[in-house]
Amino acid sequence: MKIPALLFASLSLLTLSVRAADAPPVVLLWPNGAPGSEGNNSPEKVVTDRTGERVITNVNVPSLTVFLPAKDKATGAGVIVMPGGGHYQLSFDSEGCYVAQWLADHGIAAFVLKYRLAKLPRGATRPPEDTGAPYTVEKDEYNDVARAMRLVRSRATEWETDPTRLGVMGFSAGGELCTLICQHYDDGKADATDPIDRQGTKPAFQGLFYPGNSQAIAPDKGSPPAFLLCGGNDRPDISEGLPNVYLLFKKAGVPVDLHILAGVGHGFGLHAANKGATAEWPQLFYGWLRDRKFLTQKP
Repeated sequence: MKIPALLFASLSLLTLSVRAADAPPVVLLWPNGAPGSEGNNSPEKVVTDRTGERVITNVNVPSLTVFLPAKDKATGAGVIVMPGGGHYQLSFDSEGCYVAQWLADHGIAAFVLKYRLAKLPRGATRPPEDTGAPYTVEKDEYNDVARAMRLVRSRATEWETDPTRLGVMGFSAGGELCTLICQHYDDGKADATDPIDRQGTKPAFQGLFYPGNSQAIAPDKGSPPAFLLCGGNDRPDISEGLPNVYLLFKKAGVPVDLHILAGVGHGFGLHAANKGATAEWPQLFYGWLRDRKFLTQKP
């Protein structure tokens, strides 16, 4: 099968590019500092795992890494990509940049969210110079997602992205954040001093990939259309919980797709070594976006 080989080549090129001068641009969510981060001045930590992919911890300066499609391929659709990592780390390549590059190569603007983390790595303690309070999922992580939605919409013309076709996708803990923004959104503040805050935060669609805290997913008739995907060998709250979530979306009258990959566990993301269904899931997501008419026209 040719897909894994092509995927390997694409991810290998991306690994080189993100460390080179032509690396994707990074935009800070709050150039003057994120609200609630005052006193949290210790630097973030980036390590590479056994596959050579980056894992990030200790995020105090949330940002977006921007992957834009070639102008002749751009569909006008956009998606904010939220890596997982249990709220204590970010699988920044396999559930972030590699996914975003694939999307950009297929005409979809993608923005990888580096969000603040509510938990510490296992066995770690806060450094002495870090005097701020720990972050929370419901406040700080959520605020990073909301700000990312507003920021991309505020620069929609520059990034040639239709603000009405801007969605979210998240993996594991990132999927939990997708749920939060899809259930708690606003229309922005028309009189806000900061023009970014005038933008709304409701996503046009949501992609939930083996999402954490699936029991908290409670769609209503106004929820964004949903694409659900997990492995059949994942832990029960996901592999058995997501089918129930599908039924909740269906009962609410919200368009929804569910895909369960047989023999697959948690955290498969997008790796060069992926084979079979774990290498092909991006095509499923792309087809769903196309069928839902998110990819039909430029803005």
